[in-house]
Amino acid sequence: MSESLTLDELNKRGFAGRSGFGRAPALVIVDFVSAFTTPTHQLGSDVSEEIAETNYLTRAFRHVGHPVIYTTIEYETAEEAATSNWSYKIAGVSTLFAGSADAAQDERLERLPTDPIIAKQYASAFFGTELHDLLQKSRVDTVVLAGCSTSGCVRATAVDACQYGYKAVICREAVADRHRDAHEQALIDVDLKYGDVLDRAEIMALLTATQI
Repeated sequence: MSESLTLDELNKRGFAGRSGFGRAPALVIVDFVSAFTTPTHQLGSDVSEEIAETNYLTRAFRHVGHPVIYTTIEYETAEEAATSNWSYKIAGVSTLFAGSADAAQDERLERLPTDPIIAKQYASAFFGTELHDLLQKSRVDTVVLAGCSTSGCVRATAVDACQYGYKAVICREAVADRHRDAHEQALIDVDLKYGDVLDRAEIMALLTATQI
């Protein structure tokens, strides 16, 4: 295998440019559901700090009147969850079906009853869902992402956001993964090619600027 390029070398080749931040962002909170946020669950890990950061973002988006949208992985029935293609790779997916406590939003999230929940069956929040239509109706141009897992559903959603023509932004402090190396590599990958990985303080400053 040939020697890989460094990040500095990739930057010099034109990777990691800035997508920027539009005038109409939406916050999409990916899969902070009980199965993924309970450390003792087979799908879970400790995401307490990331949920706190997400709630901070949520309050800021509400304050300036921008949409807040949540997602869950949810099959219609237990049988569908247990026999899905994904269940062959991840056994715990079998508990994610309509009405299951595992598919419910974490109670620590500051979600309002009017905030939409997008039910999906695979990684991207866009794949096979109404998310794109919902964002189009609100004339959204920027998708800001929080949630888990960074290397799975968050990354896939960021890639699809880019492919649908949105500016994709990941809040570094508000995303989590079960595997630290996978988390870090996913952030590098998105920042190089699909969207901007920003600190919460940077996002807050850009969010304020949308009101000027």
